[in-house]
Amino acid sequence: MSPVEDELAARAEADGVEFFFAMFVDMHGKPCAKMIPVEAIDVLMGGGAGFAGFAAGPMGQTPADPDMIAIPDPASYALVPWQPGLAVLQCDIHVEGLPWPYTPRLILKAMAEKARQRGLVYNAGCEAEYFLVRRGSDGRVELADPLDRADAPCYDAKGLTRMFDHLTTVSKYMNQLGWANYANDHEDANGQFEQNFKYSDAVTTADRLIFYRYMVHTVAHQAGLAATFMAKPFGNLTGSGLHLHSSLWDAATGAELFADPGDPRGLGLSKMAYHYIGGLIDHAPAMAAVICPTVNSYKRIGVGAPLSGATWAPAYATYGGNNRTQMLRVPEGGRVENRACDGSANPYLALAVQLAAGLDGIDRELDPGEPNRDNLYTMPPGEVAARGIRALPPTLLHAMDELVTDDVLREALGKTPDGDYIDYYAKIKREEFQAWHSVVSDWEVERYLTLF
Repeated sequence: MSPVEDELAARAEADGVEFFFAMFVDMHGKPCAKMIPVEAIDVLMGGGAGFAGFAAGPMGQTPADPDMIAIPDPASYALVPWQPGLAVLQCDIHVEGLPWPYTPRLILKAMAEKARQRGLVYNAGCEAEYFLVRRGSDGRVELADPLDRADAPCYDAKGLTRMFDHLTTVSKYMNQLGWANYANDHEDANGQFEQNFKYSDAVTTADRLIFYRYMVHTVAHQAGLAATFMAKPFGNLTGSGLHLHSSLWDAATGAELFADPGDPRGLGLSKMAYHYIGGLIDHAPAMAAVICPTVNSYKRIGVGAPLSGATWAPAYATYGGNNRTQMLRVPEGGRVENRACDGSANPYLALAVQLAAGLDGIDRELDPGEPNRDNLYTMPPGEVAARGIRALPPTLLHAMDELVTDDVLREALGKTPDGDYIDYYAKIKREEFQAWHSVVSDWEVERYLTLF
């Protein structure tokens, strides 16, 4: 074994690891894994774990294709706190000895490397909202806590207390993993929660988010509940976002490049940060296809006062200071929060397209203009149009039409043996839209059955 493999083996032995999950995600962000005994660590690290790619999800394979080989990244090593003797290794997929370009993790790593070649480190943090639910006696999904019925439940201490065991378990696990959990709260909707951990480089943050969602699901299951990161599981409640905080740092010195206390616009941002924001705004309609990747995503986006039944999600491609009605919020100098991304996003792909859009803004020195200080939930549509503010796409299909015309994101998502990944992605998502669109809903029957 190589020195890196020897170090991993020694660490696993010291931690009492008996099994590894060799894990990767498909296009949708679904975690897939094989369980490998520690006695086969030399096989795992030397040759990887084989998967029939067509069975795993949209990974660019047919049943006639050779195996996908998951090559573990030792840097992603994470002990599973609730299962002694188990560790997870995130993997990069190879096929016939070559990196497989349909792999979301490899797509982000390639974009992060492009930034590093320019002397930049891309750091990211995330706020992942989710609901705790259960199946009722009628089979319908309902909130796990039947007492969580307040009209304004955000930060509700009683709601936190009733779900104390779940939330504190996840918090302790995050800290055991070294992620520095710093906040846990009841969010704006009944049954909705958020648990935060410290930012890191983009690939590490994406790895941790995949593990975090897996962990939240597992802890909920152990209590006889379920968790959902679905964008809008309940029509009358606020949807779940995946707010992405991002910044660029100097790879050589470690200096922050987005911070400027002397910012004349008063947000504490550098010129580079403003150009980055300009890129995100310019590419926002196309980027929506990746950061809002399901038909359900577009039921979260919209305009309305956030009164636990409307939305905290943006409707327009704008930026502002500490203003939660904007797509891009600047909570403090040095970082930018993208509030459009929702809980169903694949974090590798979301961060890749966001970085590409931001770097394009920097290259073109795009100026986003003055920050928007208005409440966009109440601004009349005529005023929005007069200001030239662009709306985000209204459906997944509209977003796909925007995506395939964006040459910057096309390059960022890379090429595959069969063409550009962006076209493969759009094909899968258009099929998803058509499958949803072909279903006759109860709403349609009630509205149209005897109307005519």
